[in-house]
Amino acid sequence: MLEHLTTETRNEKTMNLDEMSIFDFLTTMNEEDEKVASAIKKELPSIAQAVEAIIEAKKQGGRLIYIGAGTSGRIGLLDAVECPPTFGTSPDEVVGLIAGGEKAFIKAVEGAEDSKELGMEDLQNIRLTKADIVVGIAASGRTPYVIGALEYANSIEAQTVAVSCNKGSDIGKVANIAIEVINGPEVLTGSTRLKAGTAQKLVCNMLSTASMVGIGKVYGNLMVDVQLTNEKLVERAKRIVMEATSCTYDTAEEYLAKANCNSKLAIVMILTGLSYEESLHRLEQTQGFIRQAIVN
Repeated sequence: MLEHLTTETRNEKTMNLDEMSIFDFLTTMNEEDEKVASAIKKELPSIAQAVEAIIEAKKQGGRLIYIGAGTSGRIGLLDAVECPPTFGTSPDEVVGLIAGGEKAFIKAVEGAEDSKELGMEDLQNIRLTKADIVVGIAASGRTPYVIGALEYANSIEAQTVAVSCNKGSDIGKVANIAIEVINGPEVLTGSTRLKAGTAQKLVCNMLSTASMVGIGKVYGNLMVDVQLTNEKLVERAKRIVMEATSCTYDTAEEYLAKANCNSKLAIVMILTGLSYEESLHRLEQTQGFIRQAIVN
């Protein structure tokens, strides 16, 4: 069955991989990697549909939940853990689940991906609701753990998305929305941490970033909900306020202090001249969209 999967077939350009010079191999690998973005471009309509579903789920108070095994699970986890510092989300708003649990992030848990029941149980353990949206990730598109999770999500009427690298994938058939990025065979046969992993990471980047833009976490192209957890991010926040308002460094620093280190609030205060309380009310009225808050 594996021989019919694009991700498992042999790449004719690297049949003599063990005889190639380092430079020739790297050149070939780079040429193969270039195909990933083009393959994703063909799936933009499905990715856009998934982003719209995520935004709708978030507006209803639902969570974005990534679930996968091995490399796919790690990519979902990576995207999930980056959302709180980048977009100011709480840790339970974007969740990453991997077959075998968190310990599987650094060491493979053999057999965990082969259990449909485990996928279902992991979603039950986080109390999945119909307001949530589940994104199942599997390069092959046939991982039982992911299939079980998507089937369970469907059974309680939660929205489901599948991200794979094979056309007509099993997970794509289960999910409401199928994103199937066809990159062609890997340079190292079956090593789906390569092009498939890159494709999955790029798709997750799109899903989380575009959906966060859609719920007001961004002003222009500035990440105005960045969390000020270290000195570098404090300085970044000052620059964000300066860029958004054309104010001086000292003014940005002053208003960030007045806004309790809330970049978004500082920006509204500067652009509207309103007090802390009035600016906060504006943001609450506009669901956190700065552009709407400053013209309301």
